[in-house]
Amino acid sequence: MYGKIKQFLEKELISIEEAGLYKRERIIRTPQKADIRVNEGVEALNFCANNYLGLSDNQRLIEAAKKTMDERGYGMSSVRFICGTQDLHKQLEAAISNYFKTEDTILYGSCFDANGGLFEPLLGEDDAIISDALNHASIIDGVRLCKAKRYRYANADMDELEKCLREAQEQRHRIIATDGVFSMDGNVAPMDKICELAEKYDALVMVDESHSAGVVGPTGRGVAELYKAYGRIDIFTGTLGKSFGGAMGGFTTGHKEIIDLLRQRSRPYLFSNSLAPAIVGASIEMFNILSESDKLHSVLVENVNYFRDRMIAAGFDIKPTQSAICAVMLYDAALSQTFAAKMQDEGIFVTGFYYPVVPKGQARIRVQLSAGHRREHLDKAIGAFIKVGKELDVIEN
Repeated sequence: MYGKIKQFLEKELISIEEAGLYKRERIIRTPQKADIRVNEGVEALNFCANNYLGLSDNQRLIEAAKKTMDERGYGMSSVRFICGTQDLHKQLEAAISNYFKTEDTILYGSCFDANGGLFEPLLGEDDAIISDALNHASIIDGVRLCKAKRYRYANADMDELEKCLREAQEQRHRIIATDGVFSMDGNVAPMDKICELAEKYDALVMVDESHSAGVVGPTGRGVAELYKAYGRIDIFTGTLGKSFGGAMGGFTTGHKEIIDLLRQRSRPYLFSNSLAPAIVGASIEMFNILSESDKLHSVLVENVNYFRDRMIAAGFDIKPTQSAICAVMLYDAALSQTFAAKMQDEGIFVTGFYYPVVPKGQARIRVQLSAGHRREHLDKAIGAFIKVGKELDVIEN
């Protein structure tokens, strides 16, 4: 039975390899942090993690996870509505609601699940979803699971969005779906203009804060803070796996009635185990840390500005960024892979991205800055970029 499909799979894998698209996992032998040890003890600086606030190895979170595990056990072995809800789950949902200034929150195993379980319970074939062309795969998959009519507008193109909204007046309800920060380019969705159009054309607004919460805004509280859009954004989704400690877990937060309906009908919530107590306890402590000070966010902003300004001064082509993501444009797919490999030889972990992850001819090295990076880390990375850039004729000698 397996023989024919095995041959097919082998050919597919060979074609992926020959196209230069085969993904290989790099093994880390330390906690996730700015300076890591990989493979057989090789030291490296990590510039490709989503650890924006440097909390992945934070000792307070580790101790909170241990304490919670001692008090509440290892796992829940149940979905929420059967016997999978502890008081800690409700405390974490309240902390998230407080952070985003919303009415209620529902937890998921990941933001992929949150986005996958969002649209189908709320919208039907008489409704419309208007989605940014560069939205994350989880939003795309969530939209596919819904019977609503689909519209798509070019990335952050408000003229195209307005055109879609005009066409969508034929539908009963409309929702605009967008990432807060687009993960390949690092740009922020223009939420002020999106909210204006939503109000003009009677549409809800949903934003995925995975790469923006903890990063953008005066104190890092995301796009609503950045654009003073509290009360204008109806639904936020997000993850606990990036800025917020880097473990696992996702959430949807917004109006009470929306969250209530998701608890009744959202399939990833109804049919997946509850978040483990250790993750919940550590996440509650993480929100305590963020409520005490915005120091981590301030350090992150300083690091981003320092890195970006010196890379531009060195002659690199950096996409305009308003986040912790700096896209170093190389345009050629093979060059991006060679560049990333040479950077690893210099002790710098970065990743090259190319089609189909980004459009053809738009290959780049995506650098992700963290509050965990110290100035000497940044200087070493910049020095390595300049050395490799000159070797590969990306910048002038």
